[in-house]
Amino acid sequence: MKIALIAMSGIRVCDQELLKLGLTLPGFVERSKVIASLPSLGLLTLAGMTPPEHEVHYFEVADLNAAGALPMDVDLVAIASFSAQIKEAYELAGRYRDAGIAVVMGGLHVTSVPGEPATVGASAVIGEGEAVWPEILADAERGQLQSIYDARGREFELAKAPMPAFELLDIGRYNRLTVQTSRGCPWRCAFCASSILLTRKYKQKPVEKVLAEIDRIRELWNRPFVEFADDNAFVNKAWWKEFLPQLAERRVKWFAETDVSVADDEELLDLMRAAGCAEVLIGFESPVADGLGNLELRTNWKEKQFSRYREAIQRIQSHGVRVNACFVVGLDGHDQGIFDAVYDFVQETLPFDVQITYPTPFPGTPFYRQMQAEGRMLYEEAWERCTLFDINFRPRGMSVDELRAGFHRLCKRLYSEDFTHWRRKAFGLGRARREYVGEEA
Repeated sequence: MKIALIAMSGIRVCDQELLKLGLTLPGFVERSKVIASLPSLGLLTLAGMTPPEHEVHYFEVADLNAAGALPMDVDLVAIASFSAQIKEAYELAGRYRDAGIAVVMGGLHVTSVPGEPATVGASAVIGEGEAVWPEILADAERGQLQSIYDARGREFELAKAPMPAFELLDIGRYNRLTVQTSRGCPWRCAFCASSILLTRKYKQKPVEKVLAEIDRIRELWNRPFVEFADDNAFVNKAWWKEFLPQLAERRVKWFAETDVSVADDEELLDLMRAAGCAEVLIGFESPVADGLGNLELRTNWKEKQFSRYREAIQRIQSHGVRVNACFVVGLDGHDQGIFDAVYDFVQETLPFDVQITYPTPFPGTPFYRQMQAEGRMLYEEAWERCTLFDINFRPRGMSVDELRAGFHRLCKRLYSEDFTHWRRKAFGLGRARREYVGEEA
């Protein structure tokens, strides 16, 4: 068979005022552009486990849109999409259906709303795609695709993970490639739409497999930058302490998402820096204790860490590892004072990067179910608003308009050229904080 793998890439924001604002504030869109340009590791992994008798091609939907034409000389199309792009993905699947070409769709959104692909004649993959991909290929060859392939209860062991088919990419167009060392997260935050929707347990890939993937990337790219596509790296610190000295020998730069506990281990921080860690993204969520309660399903872990947020940022950055501090603005417990609180926290602690988002009711998450049960959803099934930068719920501590206006003002203050430059210069110089006096927005 000839197989087309299509990744729904690109930036999606419905708030046109915010999008226009972001174009004039480079710091605001930097991380969004990085995410938008990441290749689909899920599709590359499926390509890596596809038998060689099949011909596989990888496409970014942005390239197809620019070309104005779809690859139609194929027997099977696999589409990976997040919620914000899913309606575009369904339109794409419908065009292939009309051409008589079989389509299968997967990812976090499809796992959460598995009945939707059938409305456009596509098959749905629920859960981890690796567990059912061989069946999909066999059924597609017979022309008998099932409507649903349910991988739940069939946990895929990462020890069996195939080498992703990085060679399918035009490496020169990417500023980083992704490698996964683990799946899942022990904290299970109520608003988080991560791989906890795909797997019920935290699991780690063997060190030798991850190193092999790094080596494969190095064969294709002279000076690679790697993003570890883990929901929460460094959960298994012993694993990383075995892995990092060997990674250091590869001389690559890398980025990871983690939690504040990484600051507790000075040995780990030293190993991270020596192994090429450029930056860690940490979800602090709130610069005030109000809003941190009941974020996780199992424990109020982040609320318990609040008192050492400031110290943690200082300690991590003192090891030469940048911190991207992330805040979710508009949580229950936040009022209009949250905007000044975020700015003041950033001014005091000086993280190299900062990211602010809205609480977003992604389908399949406890937060989505809570907003539905409390009648606080603004638009039902408005998946295009699942961007992190669009509001689709009624906050408790302020009106929707107040949340949006405050968010816009905070963006102007946080991502102004002067404030961003001052914050990053402070990191580079490694000096104590000096008072920043800037124009108030």
